[in-house]
Amino acid sequence: MQTQENSTNELRRTMKTRHLFMISLGGVIGSGLFLGTGYTINQAGPIGAILSFIVGGLIMYLTMLCLGELSVAMPVSGSFQTYTTKFIGPATGFTLGWLYWLGWAVTVALEFLSSGQLMQRWFPHSPVWMWCAIFALLLFTLNALSARAFGEAEFWFASIKVVAIILFIFLGAGALFGVIHMGGGQKAPFFSNYVANGVFPHGITALLITMITVNFSFQGTELIGIAAGESEDPEKTIPRSIKQTVWRTLFFFVLAVAVLAGLIPAEKAGVVESPFVVVFDSIGIPYAADIMNFVILTALLSVANSGLYAATRMLYALSKEKMASQVLAKVSKRGVPFNALLITLGVALLSLLSSVFAEKTVFVWLLSIAGLGAQVGWISITASQIAFRRKFLRQGGKVEDLKFKTPFYPILPIVGLTLNCVVLISLAFDSEQRMALYCGVPFAVACYIIYHLKVKKHHEQLKSNEQELQLYSNKKMVI
Repeated sequence: MQTQENSTNELRRTMKTRHLFMISLGGVIGSGLFLGTGYTINQAGPIGAILSFIVGGLIMYLTMLCLGELSVAMPVSGSFQTYTTKFIGPATGFTLGWLYWLGWAVTVALEFLSSGQLMQRWFPHSPVWMWCAIFALLLFTLNALSARAFGEAEFWFASIKVVAIILFIFLGAGALFGVIHMGGGQKAPFFSNYVANGVFPHGITALLITMITVNFSFQGTELIGIAAGESEDPEKTIPRSIKQTVWRTLFFFVLAVAVLAGLIPAEKAGVVESPFVVVFDSIGIPYAADIMNFVILTALLSVANSGLYAATRMLYALSKEKMASQVLAKVSKRGVPFNALLITLGVALLSLLSSVFAEKTVFVWLLSIAGLGAQVGWISITASQIAFRRKFLRQGGKVEDLKFKTPFYPILPIVGLTLNCVVLISLAFDSEQRMALYCGVPFAVACYIIYHLKVKKHHEQLKSNEQELQLYSNKKMVI
């Protein structure tokens, strides 16, 4: 593989709106939707599950509005890490960048592991590690070719998921209202399952806990911001992609959950492996389990593909901000930060190794930190937008000059920031999610300490040298 760096060490703007849109969907639609919705319906009840997804969608919408303003004003690959460094503080930007990078690197490992386990349905005697190696090589190749190759692969990965969800919504709705006959002599349930056990069968507490899980299932939409540095005409592509992503993600999630909740009784929803398989089976679609196994496999690989891309660009951004080795900023002649890609995949594979040798300790800790990274990222997006707008206006900028504006400033950004902080704090009240705080908080504290002890002086010196060089270059141009 060629690793010759280009003359400027800058990424290339080669991705179109459809790539950005599918990259974002690729990071969102994964096993959480296909496998985890049954648990949400079981705990929150049908009405509660739908409400949870609507609230999760609202938080996503507010966060993406803030990201839109920042990404159009400053379309850089570092996205919210760069914004946090610039508008909140370099120590916070350093901590966020490493937390987010590690989170996605570990997520990639988890997706490889889950994909290998899925393959055992068709090849029961094959080792999981073999499939992990095959998928790692495939995604590494796609990411190493170019950003355009990655975007094209993600477009088709995500398209399979989207088609499956649309088919499910139409067929499921047909079965729900008796247009399509269900097997086994079952009658169309209509609205009976929605009201069978009351609005909140396990109380308001269960609803709040599922809201935490649901909010995490929407995370991945922020990948639009990371891809902004490689998108064609960001002033047009980013706002369009954000609008498409928000409304279509809400459409897919809320309608799919509404159909599932109507077709499967809440008490049964939490004990089935995939509620989608149950619905397809009851409608009489042949090989329903195999079809869904393939769809879930593509969903997992899609998330891994997006995660590998996101983590690589975050590492590249940290290097550009002088917060990581300058070697990681080197870009191949194809416009790919090759060294950052190698390191990210290497850490993902080491995480995968820990799932075998330290499954109940190291791997659990890594997964917990991974769950925290994206939520902290969303908090930083809303906080950075508030700080950016304040600084922009203080320096004499006019709101009408912004190509993309978060409406009703500062009300909506503050609401978004508050809701994101509430979700983070709520982790302490969920026994299954609490480990994220136990592992994530010490990791964040360690990052702050490392920054102030080892990185700060070097970072400030390099930044100062860079500014002096820029000033010297400008003087030469004037002469």
